[in-house]
Parts: sequence; structure tokens; C-alpha cells
Amino acid sequence: MNWLTKEYIFIFFAFIGGFGMFLYGMHIMAEGLQKSAGNKMKSLLGALTNNRFLAVTVGALVTAIIQSSSACTVMVVGFVNAGLFNLSQAVGVIMGANIGTTITSWIVSSQEWLVFLKPSKLAPLAIGIGALLLFFAKNQRKKQIGEIIIGFGLLFIGLEYMKDAIEPFQDSPAFTEAFRMFGRNPVLGILTGAVVTAIIQSSSASVGILQTVATVTFVPWSAAVYIILGQNIGTCVTAMLSSIGANKTAKRAAYIHLLFNVLGTVIFAILCVVYFTFINSNFGNNVAVNMVGISIFHTVFNISNTVLLFPFADKLVSLSKRIVRGKDDEDQTEEQVALRHLDDRILETPSFAVENAIKEVIHMGDLAVENAKRATTAIIEKDMEKVKKVYEEEKNINSLERLITEYLIKISNSVINERQNEIVTNLFHTVNDIERVGDHAENIAELAEYFIENNLTFSDSANQELLDISNRATETIELAIKSRENDDVDLVRKVEQNEDLVDELEDELREKHIRRLAQNICDSTTGVVFLDLISNYERISDHALNIAYYVRDELL
Repeated sequence: MNWLTKEYIFIFFAFIGGFGMFLYGMHIMAEGLQKSAGNKMKSLLGALTNNRFLAVTVGALVTAIIQSSSACTVMVVGFVNAGLFNLSQAVGVIMGANIGTTITSWIVSSQEWLVFLKPSKLAPLAIGIGALLLFFAKNQRKKQIGEIIIGFGLLFIGLEYMKDAIEPFQDSPAFTEAFRMFGRNPVLGILTGAVVTAIIQSSSASVGILQTVATVTFVPWSAAVYIILGQNIGTCVTAMLSSIGANKTAKRAAYIHLLFNVLGTVIFAILCVVYFTFINSNFGNNVAVNMVGISIFHTVFNISNTVLLFPFADKLVSLSKRIVRGKDDEDQTEEQVALRHLDDRILETPSFAVENAIKEVIHMGDLAVENAKRATTAIIEKDMEKVKKVYEEEKNINSLERLITEYLIKISNSVINERQNEIVTNLFHTVNDIERVGDHAENIAELAEYFIENNLTFSDSANQELLDISNRATETIELAIKSRENDDVDLVRKVEQNEDLVDELEDELREKHIRRLAQNICDSTTGVVFLDLISNYERISDHALNIAYYVRDELL
């Protein structure tokens, strides 16, 4: 191996190392931003109505926070698959994501437009300050700021490594000729940008590479423009791969992303070919682009593409439906629906994943409440069909507990802040309490089955008492679930009041029934069933209080 070959190997190592540091810096910075944004992401999700202007804004903001349009689009596919977004909302977010991704190119180009405070020079200081905040600050918010600063520093040190690695090729005729060829051949330039972006699955990173190369060697404007247009297509690969295994509506969301980017690329490619060929060929072929120029075109292209195609959003939705035909399966089990809702794609943005988990926990709670009511009806009406239905639903509740718990584990292992970690911990406990409510509903159904099979009968007063405590207990668990859904402290107080009433009612009914037994108004077998029933209702209200207290602890 001669010295020249070794030199090339070391250059390659330096470039790969710099690129890795650049990607890791982006990742760390995005994690810090996500943690810092925290519950603000919830309000962004709430803003997603059918107003597409808001959807575009949300898409841009989320992408700016997570530093990746690919991740944002993958998340959109997940939300559509989960049934939380419709295609009308998705198309706006996708358009906004393309605008949000331009923020990274401006961060990179700040090396040129921040004349007095060059980020690459300040990067070591940034890492030092960030590390001090991360390791010595006691305030969680300051630690998150430390992460963002460290990511910022690593990003620019990575860019410097990449720049230094390719500097030996600064005057290389082969490099210059290659970029001139990309400028002369639009198809080749677009294809190069698309392939590189598809391989690294990040248009932000590939634009960063192009900006770094442009600082070292000659990159004509025409070549940069076509490569950027290609990068816009390459970034669709991540969402397309993510849609594999998703439902038809989610696949349509991925195709909307592809159609939007391809149409925009084709339109702008035609305009650029005309401009660089017939209007100003000297500018396209002989004027070198710089970092800021790349940022400007990247931004102008993505904003213009959104403005141009925004009025045709419904047409994009219709076209995606022609490509992906048919309807999604409607006859799905609770487990299949839950698997769809608890979509791993949404874990790309853990803040949203937490909200998604809350929705599924609330759904599980609603099922448990309905099952408790059904079990009561079964014993009052002596309805064996309802008993069987309770058993069926209990299996669904148990399946949901397993699926939600697994999803919560995934969330807890992802990038969440201290507040979100507390919510996830409380959701673990909430799921367990809801499952226990389901168990008590099953106990009531078993008692109903025994009651029916042995042809037992309660007195009119016992029936009324049973209805009183069951209504109060189910109301208590309903209030607890609503307090979780609405983060409502007032509902927590109502749960406390109701739970006290259920406790008092159980003691009162127990004494009354014992007196009836003593007076031979009820037989002992019926009495045991009655006492077991009111005990189960009292335990349901206890679990409701636990759920409400988790909400109270988060809010106070």
C-alpha cells in the first residue's frame, strides 16, 4: 500500500468521523429541543384541526424541533395509521415539514453569515458550557439547554472535520468536472441528490454535506440546485418504507409526501433548466454557490412548492386514493385496533407518543366502565348473554393492558423529560388499576352467573340498594377516567367525595343486609352473593381514587 492510498484512507476516515459527529450533534440537539418543548407539543397536536394553514404551521414547527422532515413525515404516517389524523390534516403537516427542514441548512450556513461569532470557532466553548450545565445544573430545564448547546457544538465540529477532510481536493479538476457535469445534466444531478439522501435517510444531513463541499471546492449553482431538488425526492424514501405494513390510509399519506415532492421537483427542474440554459447559462455553470446560497434556494424552493401546491391539496389526496385503492378493514378486534393506535412510528416524537398512550388508556378505562355496568345489568335482569359478553370484554381489557404496558416501556426508553417521565409512570399504575376494575366487573359477572344458575332472587329493597351502590361506584370510575382525559383537578375532588360516599354506603348496606339475614328476610346463600357484590363495587371506587390521585400528583 503506497502513501497516496493511505492518505485517501485517512481522508475517508476523517470525513466519515466528521459526518458521524455532525449527525450525532443534530440528534443531541433535537433531543434537547424535544425535551425542552415537552408539553408544548401537546398543544401543537391539539391545533391540528381541518384548518390546513394551521397544519402547515404545525408541520414546520415540529420539524424545526425534531430537526428532521423524514421523522416528522414518518410520525404523520403513524398518526394516520392510528386514526388520529385524516388525510386532509396529514397533507398540511407534510407540506409544513418541508418548510421546517430548511432550519438546519440555515444553522449550517451561519458559519458564513455570522461574521463576528463564527459557530465553528465557538463550538468547543459551546460543548464546554453545555457539559457544565448538563452535569452540574440541578434545574432540569438548564440540563436540557445544556444538551441543545452540546448538540450545536458537536454539529459544527463535525462540519469542520468534514471540511478539513475534503480540503485536499480543493483544486482537484476531477471534483470540479464532476459538479459541472451535474449542472449540465439535470437528471444526473437530481438522481445523485435523491440516492445520497435515500441512503442516509436525511435531507438535512445531505444538504449539510453539500454546503460543506461548497465551502471547499467549486460547486456551480446549477449543480447545487439539481442536487437539492433530488434531495427533496430522496427524503420520501423513509416515509415510504415506514408505510410498509400500515393501513391503506397511512400508505396514502406516504404517497401524498412522494407526490408533493416529486411534482414540486419536476416543476422547479423545468424552470431551472429553462433559466440555466436559455436565460443565464453563465450564472448556472460558472458562478460558485456558497452555504448561504444553498440555504436561500432550499428555503425558497420549499416555501414556493408549498404555496404552489397548497390549493391542490385535495387533488393530492384524491390522487393518493387512486394509487392506493380499497378500504381499510373495519371488522377489527380491540387488540388489532390498539396495535394500530399504539404505532411505533409515533415514537419518533415521544411527546406525541405520550399523548397517544393517554388516549388508549382512556379507551381502556371506558371499556372497563362499560363492562362494570354490563355486569350489574346481568345480575339485575338475570341476563346470561350479558354475562358472556362481560367475559369477552375482559379478555379485550387484558389484551389492552399488555399492549399499552409494552408501549409505555418503549416511551420510557425514549427521549422524554422529567415531567413526561412522571406521566408515563402514572400511566403504568393507571393501566393496572383499570385492569383491576375489569377484574371486579368479571367477579360481578361470575356472581351473576351463579345467581342465575341457582335461581336466586333478591328482595326489592336489596335490588334497589345494589343499584344505588353500583351507580355510585361506576360514576366514580367514570369521573376518574375523565379527570385523566381532561387533567381536571375539580373532577379529582368529585372522585374523592364519591369514593367516601361509596365507603359509607357499603358499610350501611352491609349492616342492613346482615339485619335482613338475621330476620330471615334473605337466605344465607343470597346474602353471601349480595355482600360479595357490594365489596366489589367498593373496590372499584378504590381503584378510581387511585387513578384520580395520579392526575392530582401531576397537576399540583
